[in-house]
Amino acid sequence: MGTQESYEQGRGTGRRALLGAAVLGAGGAVLGLPGAASADGRHGGGLRSLPVPTVIGHRGASGYRPEHTFGSYQLALDLGADIVEAGDLVPTRDGHLVCRHEPEIGGTTNVADHPEFAGRKTTKVLDGVATTGWFTEDFTLAELKRLRAIERIPATRQRNTLYDGRWEIPTFEEVLRWQDEQTRRRGKQVWIYPETKHPTYFRKQGLGLEERLAKILRAHGKNGGNAPVIIQSFEPTSIQRLDKLVGNPLVVLLSAANTRPWDFVETGDPRTVADLITPKGLEEIASYAQGIGPTLDLVVPKDANGGLTKPSTLVADAHAAGLILHPYTMRNENNFLPTEFHKGTDPAAYGDAFGAFKAYFATGIDGVFTDNADTGVLAREDFLRGRGVNG
Repeated sequence: MGTQESYEQGRGTGRRALLGAAVLGAGGAVLGLPGAASADGRHGGGLRSLPVPTVIGHRGASGYRPEHTFGSYQLALDLGADIVEAGDLVPTRDGHLVCRHEPEIGGTTNVADHPEFAGRKTTKVLDGVATTGWFTEDFTLAELKRLRAIERIPATRQRNTLYDGRWEIPTFEEVLRWQDEQTRRRGKQVWIYPETKHPTYFRKQGLGLEERLAKILRAHGKNGGNAPVIIQSFEPTSIQRLDKLVGNPLVVLLSAANTRPWDFVETGDPRTVADLITPKGLEEIASYAQGIGPTLDLVVPKDANGGLTKPSTLVADAHAAGLILHPYTMRNENNFLPTEFHKGTDPAAYGDAFGAFKAYFATGIDGVFTDNADTGVLAREDFLRGRGVNG
């Protein structure tokens, strides 16, 4: 093992130990045990200030407002989210980082209603998939600020369309200023959970995300181990690059077991997600990251009818490697829930989300992304009360 590799693994091990202590500390905070840390991550509280299971507002409160808007982020906090996923980071042509679910913005903004941008519509190959629409990297920030956000899945969330056109696209720097403002107003540290989106795709265009993200975090003093910013990516090499640039907690996102991260495809790495979630694969991840964000199906697989089966060993294996687990995504609607938690036949109607939350919390996960933070907070109260934690 070379000197540099030893150094990097030492950094990973140190932060992994910190995160392990953070999980225990968070449990203490929920349990009311001695030693629960301050809520101010900038003054020693860090991850220990977060309750477990942690409720993470997925793109804000996207079950109620168009995702990745300040309306969605604000509501997530109001509904009790411990962390807000703000946001999925993609670049503009002039190098700014903005918050959109994907670089293609035809489905999340009103760009199609702007005739001056009609000529920008194009087809690109995004991680091997031909995608037609408008892309953030073809717009300057000033041009993007002329657009407004719209609901991404209106057929399922028709009520969210009431807010179409109300909010603009936020930049990541605006998010950090909002985070500071909300921390002051609420008297407790607000946490965010940004993601680098398609980093290999953007690096090939000369728009590397990691260096831009690290520069912004350093400028705002939020690039350390106690900073209230957890960074995630579906590409392990993006997290490895960030491990050398910042001290923040880092999380590798994991899709279906038979898929390959796109950076692996580009470099010819034959491994799939199934390889990454073996004890050996998790130990490797733990050398440069502190957590994983698996799809919920990796935690509890589904049968052919969409019902839950026996939980996998992923939670135990990840914890054995010193990693936390923040799986994604819990939603209230029938078409997103395991079949045994459906109510009625309308796919857009709410099912038994509380029952599903209970089933997933029982596996020992450390937190969960959810479009409905209020449901998640109540489900956590029920779960902890059932375990005799909150009386």
